[in-house]
Amino acid sequence: MDKETKKSPLISLEHISKSFAEGNVIYQVLKSVNAEISEGECIALLGRSGSGKSTLLNLISGIDKPDSGRIVIGGVDITALSEHRRTLFRRKNIGFVYQFFNLIPTLTVLENVLLPLELNGKNDRSRALELLDEVSLLDRKGDYPDRLSGGEQQRVAIIRALVHDPIIILADEPTGNIDKETGHNILDIMEKFIRKRGKNLILVTHSKEVAKFADRMLLLEEGVLKKQSREIVW
Repeated sequence: MDKETKKSPLISLEHISKSFAEGNVIYQVLKSVNAEISEGECIALLGRSGSGKSTLLNLISGIDKPDSGRIVIGGVDITALSEHRRTLFRRKNIGFVYQFFNLIPTLTVLENVLLPLELNGKNDRSRALELLDEVSLLDRKGDYPDRLSGGEQQRVAIIRALVHDPIIILADEPTGNIDKETGHNILDIMEKFIRKRGKNLILVTHSKEVAKFADRMLLLEEGVLKKQSREIVW
């Protein structure tokens, strides 16, 4: 019998290091981070403030480049791409959900959701409307973000992250700026729209309760990946 072929990870982080300079002082934020993430896996990235979590998200998205190491996503070494090609890769393959929503205040709800499609040269208005309807915000499509509650804004942000059908969703403290009950509702929506659709999710959080939503947890301490497990004890 032939041996079963091992499936390649969707995301591979290989010896990733990153430093930043402040004046004459250099701070090493990430130190030779290694990790593999399988297709469809939901990862919770935990760590205290300053541990390197947001920096790692920026590297995975291609917003920034590591000082050393490789990041391979779907067989593409994004660290070898030019800035322009990384931007195109990010627009097509990655969606973002932020703690403070990051909706554009001068655009309506529908216009915010349509933005990733337009950046990819598409104008699938029907898909945007369908997704808004699924999160009970179709009747708010013409409103501006300041007319929405925090939970409603985050629902719009999740739909905006998904509308162009990316393979990876990066969520940076998506429940950090809303109350506990609304946070639970947001996790339910992420379960429905991200996990059940087989998308990869990397979720940055300070909350152990939110982290339980994930399949696996990664713990960063002072730029070093300390643990990779299904349960982390602080």
